[in-house]
Amino acid sequence: MYGRVYSRILHRASSYRLKVAYNCPFSSWSPSGPDQRFCTGEESGIWTRSCCQFSTHQDLDFHQNQVQINSILRSNEQTVNVPEFDGRALSSVRKFDSNQLPANTPNEDRRSAATCLQSKGMLFGVFDGHGGWACAQAVSERLLYYVAVAMMPKQTLEELEKCMEHGRPILPILQWYKHHADFNYRESASLYTNHLRVFWQELLDNEEHDEGMSPQEALSCAFKRLDADISLEAQVPLSSDLMKSTAIQVAFAGCTACVAHVGTDGIHVANAGDCRAVLGVQNGDGSWSAVPLSKDHNSQNHAELERIRAQHPPSERDTVVTDDRLLGVLMPLRAFGNVRFKWSLELQQSILASLESGVDLDSLNLYQYTPPNYLTPPYLEVTPEITYHKLRPQDRFLILGTDGLWDEFASEEAVRLVGEHLSGIHLQAPVSPSERKLKLGQMHELLLKRRARASPALDTNAATHLIRYALGTGEYGGLSQERLASMLALPEDLARMYRDDITVTVVYLNYDLARSRHS
Repeated sequence: MYGRVYSRILHRASSYRLKVAYNCPFSSWSPSGPDQRFCTGEESGIWTRSCCQFSTHQDLDFHQNQVQINSILRSNEQTVNVPEFDGRALSSVRKFDSNQLPANTPNEDRRSAATCLQSKGMLFGVFDGHGGWACAQAVSERLLYYVAVAMMPKQTLEELEKCMEHGRPILPILQWYKHHADFNYRESASLYTNHLRVFWQELLDNEEHDEGMSPQEALSCAFKRLDADISLEAQVPLSSDLMKSTAIQVAFAGCTACVAHVGTDGIHVANAGDCRAVLGVQNGDGSWSAVPLSKDHNSQNHAELERIRAQHPPSERDTVVTDDRLLGVLMPLRAFGNVRFKWSLELQQSILASLESGVDLDSLNLYQYTPPNYLTPPYLEVTPEITYHKLRPQDRFLILGTDGLWDEFASEEAVRLVGEHLSGIHLQAPVSPSERKLKLGQMHELLLKRRARASPALDTNAATHLIRYALGTGEYGGLSQERLASMLALPEDLARMYRDDITVTVVYLNYDLARSRHS
């Protein structure tokens, strides 16, 4: 079976012209259809296969041992145990596991996790970049600050402002949980702080902001305000060319986002795009159920399609979404950045022309490209869809994942894998009456599938466990070392054809706290 996988990979690699070119940043973009999404042809302005560098047969080596596989899978994993009591209240989170596995080079996914220090609860986010990593990087650094500030009472905001006015250290807003490989836009830190300050100054001027916003209000406000700031920063003069080019790069790139606020009573999830949040629930018989806490904003969501079509003239009904993409180009239907789908053409051309003449637009992942049928912008927004779930004793964990995870298996399968990893118990359904009538060969196959499901976990980190099975699930539902090795050994120029960047965070909930409230 897996020989056919290798054969397909080799055949596909040999069908491309071997030519050195830059790494194409587009993963969710496809100006000329879903199969033509790798690089841009200089003359036609169309992304074509022929300009990318592809590996020769000699480059492909699928023979990796267990140590090599574990090293790749675990290089970005993170486990954080959360104190049961943080000095203000009992925590609804016991711990969280997180991990990332890139397919793009560099990785276009980002993740964030932090405790709110001036308000209550914890914040977790996953961010899936497209058109490069710049927007996902900026949003992962900034969005949780906007949410936390929006929830802070006016008295605390006044303290923040006094500290800024008198040059004193400001109150810590968030306690971040960073992986050692995470980094920040250092050259833009002052710009980001200044715009966050403008945001809290406006909240101070709001007479209705005495006690701060609810998590639901704060999440919605933060998403929209940060996107507006990203758009503004690309248009105004900035203090350095580097800061200016970074701001433009962030605005023209894009990212989807799924952010969860876990409070003492419940979970609020804000989603814009095709990342996903799923709750793992343990049933009375020990089995596991998946409760969706977000909806994917893509062409498979019919309500989302109708929402977008209703915002444009009837004459555009057949062109707003074509080939399952916004204007035939973008897969997610809500996102940060992506000003190419929000600004007028005149503004886009003006901003790109304002860059220094010596700046290489390709190096900034900026392309002179106009989506087809671009008649009545904006076509894209970041307004999140927000879901609230009141915590119950049977709610055990929350999975946040970028679409690279959900491309590989369904929410129910992810919950089952994490649930069985958590409990160490692999439940098997009784043999059904129809299964009892199976022939000997079919019964043997059924037994192989059951044995595969009961294999022991190789990872203590549940996010790593999910990624391992996402890429390595074999014919009978168990782990195939051969398949996993082949997926991890793909060179960077081929990897993106077979999988996406994957980011997963698994948040373990304090169900004892929920049980005490219910009792």
